[in-house]
Amino acid sequence: MSRPRIAVIGAGWAGLAASIELAPVGEVVVFEAGREAGGRARRVRDDSESLDNGQHILIGAYRECLRLMRCVGSDPERSLQRLPLSWYQADGLRMACPSLPAPWHLVLGLLRADGLSWGEKYHLARALGTLRRSGWQVAEDGTVSGWLRRERQPEALLERFWRPLVLSALNTPLEIASMRILATVLRDSLGGSRADSDLLLPRGDLSALFPDPACAWLREHGAELRFGHRVDSLETVEGGVRVEGERFDAAIVAVAPYHALALIGEEAMPAGVKDLSFWPIYTVYLRFARPVRLPRAMTGLAHGTVHWMFSRADGLFAAVISAPDAATLPSRTALVAAVVADARRVDPGLPEPLWSRVVVEKRATFAAVPGRIRPPARTGLPQVYLAGDWVDSPYPATLEGAVRSGVGAADALRQDWDS
Repeated sequence: MSRPRIAVIGAGWAGLAASIELAPVGEVVVFEAGREAGGRARRVRDDSESLDNGQHILIGAYRECLRLMRCVGSDPERSLQRLPLSWYQADGLRMACPSLPAPWHLVLGLLRADGLSWGEKYHLARALGTLRRSGWQVAEDGTVSGWLRRERQPEALLERFWRPLVLSALNTPLEIASMRILATVLRDSLGGSRADSDLLLPRGDLSALFPDPACAWLREHGAELRFGHRVDSLETVEGGVRVEGERFDAAIVAVAPYHALALIGEEAMPAGVKDLSFWPIYTVYLRFARPVRLPRAMTGLAHGTVHWMFSRADGLFAAVISAPDAATLPSRTALVAAVVADARRVDPGLPEPLWSRVVVEKRATFAAVPGRIRPPARTGLPQVYLAGDWVDSPYPATLEGAVRSGVGAADALRQDWDS
């Protein structure tokens, strides 16, 4: 019996995850409009520089990411720098958790934290305790700010801890962010073992972390990868689908929701999908003649243009601005100057940068707001499935959410074949 042919449209982390799951059981053809895999988590080239199109951080609880990395031969212990959970703002809250079993690592880290009064530590511990006792769930979804008001969190705590946390985790302002989604993030990072809360920082570029080895593994296992091939036509036929006129037994659509709507049609998608809104992420890259001296590998600012800063030994520096109101940002020249000024707050002797680039992902993540409709993997079309960090799950738009959606789409397809 011939193996089924499966089209995977999109070679981001979701599409790659689905392809890896299906390659052992079918003939997989991956369509990707770009020249490289990885979607919104990949390298971008600028002359001789190799940059990422955004800074992505993993945590120890990202089990599916780590599993698939190992599957394709990318060793997480070598490609990721594992650090105990910490929160370091040069001008704000500073907390480092020791290597103790959970939850004592968090308890001691909070007790030793700088930048919070004892009263604020008490209120924070009480709020986290409420979530822990509820199994990291909320009875009814609402905004993070509404939940924090009910928990009587002081204003200083909102600004020093909760606001930067929500921006980092959900890329959505806390006034409109979903408390249910945030609770899931806190469950995975704080509610599991100590190792689950570890920060995992990529040692190299994002393509080398997973997309490149995934593509090599897929080719070795018989998959066909078609880069520079945008799909504009998908239709169902008896017993399968046609992608650009080519027949397949099934298709997984692993692209952004607005592209998926154009391919599949609104009648086969939940009505709310077209109403998804998005927030950008700005990453400002600077190269200096020497490395920027940061007190931690991941250093934040509570008051400044920059939210988080990263520095490499070769002098490359990255500054991340989460969910900014693009209309209020200065020009790119002024933005670079503001980032340099922020970097000098941490490293006062920093010289002028040799080079700069601003990388903008205008639709970096969907807005993680309460009540937003996110579609399941199965669509209203037979043999057509969805994957992407915007597909129905308890997770925000993260690498783990994307990978799990790809695995979920592959599982749904196999279940339908077996039924």
